[in-house]
Parts: sequence; C-alpha cells; structure tokens
Amino acid sequence: MVSNSAIILVAVAFFSVISAKDFMVGDNKGWTINFDYQAWAQDKEFYVGDKLVFRYPVGVHNVFKVNGTGFQNCIKPALSEALITGNDTIVLATPGRKWYICGVGQHCAAGGQKLLIVVNPAVMSPSVAPSRSLGAPTQDLPATGSANGIALASFQSIMAVALAIFLVIAV
Repeated sequence: MVSNSAIILVAVAFFSVISAKDFMVGDNKGWTINFDYQAWAQDKEFYVGDKLVFRYPVGVHNVFKVNGTGFQNCIKPALSEALITGNDTIVLATPGRKWYICGVGQHCAAGGQKLLIVVNPAVMSPSVAPSRSLGAPTQDLPATGSANGIALASFQSIMAVALAIFLVIAV
C-alpha cells in the first residue's frame, strides 16, 4: 500500500512542475541596455522552479550570473561562464537573491543592463495560475536555440513525472 508521505511527495513534485512560470526578462524589450530591470521585476513574484528567459541578438549581449559584489560593481566572471545563445533560459533552482549582468563593454555599468531578483521557496497552490505570455521581442532575433528552452522544460516535466511514478511504485 502506498504511504501518505509518498502521495504528498508526488503531489508536491507534480504541482511545482505544472505551476512554474517562464518570465521573459524585459518583456517585449528583451535583454538590452537602457531598460529599468528593477522596475520590471518589482511587481513579479519568482518561485523555485520558475524560469528566466533572456532574449537578445546574438553577439550584441550576453548573460552572466554573478554575486552581490559582481552585481554592484559590474564585475563579470570568466568569459567561459557567459550565456551567449540569445535565447538563454535559467531555471530558478534555489530560493534567495539572484543577480545577472551583461558583460559586453559598459552595458552593465553605463547601460544599466543588470537584474536583481528574489526567488521564493516553491509553494503548492490549490489551483494552477494562468500562464504568462512571453511576448515578442521588439526586433527579430535568431531562431537558433529557440526550441532548446521548450525541449528542456518538456524534459524536466517528463523527468518529474517519471520520478513521481518511481516513488509511488517503490513504496
């Protein structure tokens, strides 16, 4: 017989997967200079499992995950840590403060191309929130890698369901 704790674990895993949201950073402006990302993030609630999608023209910008000091002083890590596809998806895996900057030229320091968010712990809601539209960027962006975020999200959903089934069978 399946224990109550296994059922609860499966329910939590299921609801956290289906309630995750994708946030298009900058909405229809995308990841660019001279945009107030703090104002953009101010009215949003981010939870573990949500995703940030950074869209920008390849070669014009990049994305670095940094610490608080790197954010304040626009210090970029090693170039090998840069996200450079123009359609970069970051899964918010842990709660807490998260900092992101563009490492191209003076985009962070002079152009304000940096984002600070606070990620809340995952919560199980009684109903699934409506999905948000990512909107279209203001300029045509390359399609290269655009399916990668969707494929990754689908793969993660399948893996979560497979894990839940395994846990039910194993108990």
